[in-house]
Amino acid sequence: MNTVIALIEAGAKQLTDAEVAFGHGTDNAFDEAAWLVLWHLRLPIDDLDAVADRPVSMADQARVDALIATRVLTRKPAAYLTKEAWLQGVPFYVDERAIVPRSFIAELLIDGGIDYWLGEHTRKVLDLCTGNGSLAVLAAMTYPDVAVTAADISVPALEVAAINVTRHALDSRIALVASDGMAAVPGPWDLILCNPPYVNADSMAALPAEYQAEPALALSGNAAGGTDGMDFIRGLLVDAPARMSEQAVLVLEIGNERPHFDAAFPRLEAVWLETSAGEDQVLLLTRDAIVRGLP
Repeated sequence: MNTVIALIEAGAKQLTDAEVAFGHGTDNAFDEAAWLVLWHLRLPIDDLDAVADRPVSMADQARVDALIATRVLTRKPAAYLTKEAWLQGVPFYVDERAIVPRSFIAELLIDGGIDYWLGEHTRKVLDLCTGNGSLAVLAAMTYPDVAVTAADISVPALEVAAINVTRHALDSRIALVASDGMAAVPGPWDLILCNPPYVNADSMAALPAEYQAEPALALSGNAAGGTDGMDFIRGLLVDAPARMSEQAVLVLEIGNERPHFDAAFPRLEAVWLETSAGEDQVLLLTRDAIVRGLP
């Protein structure tokens, strides 16, 4: 009879041999295998040492083997197989209707990385491109006195967000709105959080199958015909000032696209915020900086 750790090690070898891609909650084969094994066995995902030597029945081993095989054969992110993902230790439901949550803005909310720019005036928060609603939920948890609106162009994604808002008992504090950019969310907002589609055309074409399993609408920043991934962001920065209060700030994630961002908006005075991925993934813009920095 196998143990938990033996199943994890065997699963990690399968994932490595199959050259699956990571990045949807884990960044290596061992952690991904641990996630799948512990999820199936209904064991805590944050205390492997306590259960590593626990024996696993042949029936459970067969089901774990089937789960690992599904991960390899379908190339779907593990989060789509388990229907769950975590940000900052908070669980969220997710399925193929929404991108798997992984925003570094979550770190900044929990760690107070943007608190310097907030204050008593911060009452109305917008989570634009909310996806499964995770940033909206974390913002409501972090700042109990604010009202949060979560907006997305995708109605199916908003259906997933609604599950998470209810799961965390935040229906009275988070409103869900279908909106193409900021068209249906006029504000004025005191804080805008946005993890938009920003992947450039070359990167989109080279994405591993795991990322292609996600809604392209949530990834590609080239919907208006561009190639640098900045199409959505261009429209956002034009629209945002009129929808922001005087002291408002916009917290914007751009992933690995800083060179394209800098080329597209050379006059913007952005504050680059430190996250676990470095200082070029997330930026903060005051309303005044946006007004001054655009042509």
